[in-house]
Amino acid sequence: MTLPKMNRVLLKLSGEVLMGDQQFGIDPAFVLELAQEVKAAKETGLEICLVIGGGNIFRGMAGAAQGMDRAQADYMGMLATVMNALAMQSALEQIGVQTRVQSAVQMDQVCEPVIRRRAERHLEKGRVVIFAAGVGAPYFTTDSGAALRAAEMNCDALLKGTSVDGVYDSDPKHNADAKRYETVSYGKVLADNLRVMDASAVALCRDNDIPIVVFSIREKGNLARVLSNEGVQTIVTDHTA
Repeated sequence: MTLPKMNRVLLKLSGEVLMGDQQFGIDPAFVLELAQEVKAAKETGLEICLVIGGGNIFRGMAGAAQGMDRAQADYMGMLATVMNALAMQSALEQIGVQTRVQSAVQMDQVCEPVIRRRAERHLEKGRVVIFAAGVGAPYFTTDSGAALRAAEMNCDALLKGTSVDGVYDSDPKHNADAKRYETVSYGKVLADNLRVMDASAVALCRDNDIPIVVFSIREKGNLARVLSNEGVQTIVTDHTA
């Protein structure tokens, strides 16, 4: 299956990707490589939004599992996503890409609040918009935030850049015989708990007919290849033709 022509996409990156080969935090050199990938994609004429997780700094669910109040832990995770957004903004602007960060948790001295019409205007002017702090409420993941922003911004697809090259029927890191799907339906992802994204994010994309494209962001140049229908990826959609 090939992707239809796209004018606007949302790229979701896990926070762990920003670690590079480190065990924690942000690797500025690798973030700069990711920024180059985004710039190359943008130069094809695409309008690009970004959502970045916070797991390289703090993961709310992990904090809650260790006894922290879940809501408090989730707010800490939201702040981690703002830190990652600012790091990516810095890297993009180093290579000449105008960028705006909009946070669902208001912090005017650091970035803009999420205002849909302002974000649309930024995109129309050729800027990359990075949405931070998830949906601005606890108990929702950044996957849900990405799906929400993709729907709000009328994106043609949600691209999920991960450490694996698609969706498998089992964990390929633990099962050498795991099968990778070329395409898979939203319903199968939910029914089989394939862990592409959390269930609320998948359901939101299904309800708004937004295809989810899962690919490896760690392979240099892979984002551009996926966008030109040449890369290895899995497309989550109900349109299989």
